[in-house]
Amino acid sequence: MTFPQMRPRRLRENAVLRDMLSENRLAKSDLIYPMFVKEGLSGSEPISSMPGQFRWGLDALPDRVAEVSRCGVQAVIIFGIPQHKDEEGSQAYAEDGIVQQAMRIIKKDMPEMLIIGDVCLCEYTSHGHCGMVSGRRILNDPTLELLSAAAVSQARAGADLIAPSDMMDGRIAAIRHALDSAGFDHLPIMSYAAKYASSYYGPFREAAGSAPGFGDRRSYQMNPANSDEALREVRLDVEEGADIVMVKPALAYLDIVRRVKDRFTMPVAAYAVSGEYAMIEAAAANGWIDRRRTIMETLLSIRRAGADLILTYHAPEAAVWLDE
Repeated sequence: MTFPQMRPRRLRENAVLRDMLSENRLAKSDLIYPMFVKEGLSGSEPISSMPGQFRWGLDALPDRVAEVSRCGVQAVIIFGIPQHKDEEGSQAYAEDGIVQQAMRIIKKDMPEMLIIGDVCLCEYTSHGHCGMVSGRRILNDPTLELLSAAAVSQARAGADLIAPSDMMDGRIAAIRHALDSAGFDHLPIMSYAAKYASSYYGPFREAAGSAPGFGDRRSYQMNPANSDEALREVRLDVEEGADIVMVKPALAYLDIVRRVKDRFTMPVAAYAVSGEYAMIEAAAANGWIDRRRTIMETLLSIRRAGADLILTYHAPEAAVWLDE
């Protein structure tokens, strides 16, 4: 059948019918809000490259998390900014580390909030890399023990979900073993399984003070030119015990999200990273785009590509708009 018998616009004329026939829907329960917690900070301080986002002190954290919850967001992922950094990133796995303190505060005040712990070393190391360093080489296997210690310390602090973001080989198996051995076999792992060496991370590195002190991260994060490799990385993490797999960044890698979702019958997350956020905010500030419509269209595109969960700095606002 073709025109004039077939008229696709018939199903678009009526607003109610358009909504009824929507193939994909975005829900508040899809959204995860990333938060930066800074040791020694009182109150909050703005992040210059991410307008509208802040670093939070422990004193201001409960009110902000409560506000996020009132918006309808049910999950946060915590990134820590310590006062002290060293070669081994020891504050990442310290029992009284900034992230561990933040988790205990949130869990005490809002036990219903899902707390996700980002497990990596880059915010905590003096050299800014995600693993142990020898000369200018990032050491894989010695790093696994430290990542495992960080995961267990976060579990003890109240994390509901562990999210390793370092891209070291074998870290999911190591962390799974460490969690199980420590009595946390019930805690799931959300692996940053396909994390690309992307230029979209710039604002995050300013926000978290995690820029590498030398070189870059291309020896362990993925080549943006590769997609088959992403499937191999995801398969390895699934075999090692990942319960959820993540693609990062989201917007420039929607094809990867789709391929991962089609290949693996398991939950897929995507991270709308700091650079994606900053571009929308900059364009909106200049009056070049409709901010609200662009945010919601972008999030829907990530959902449409196959993501079950979306990490986004726009989560609180998007949740309110979804209610409206």
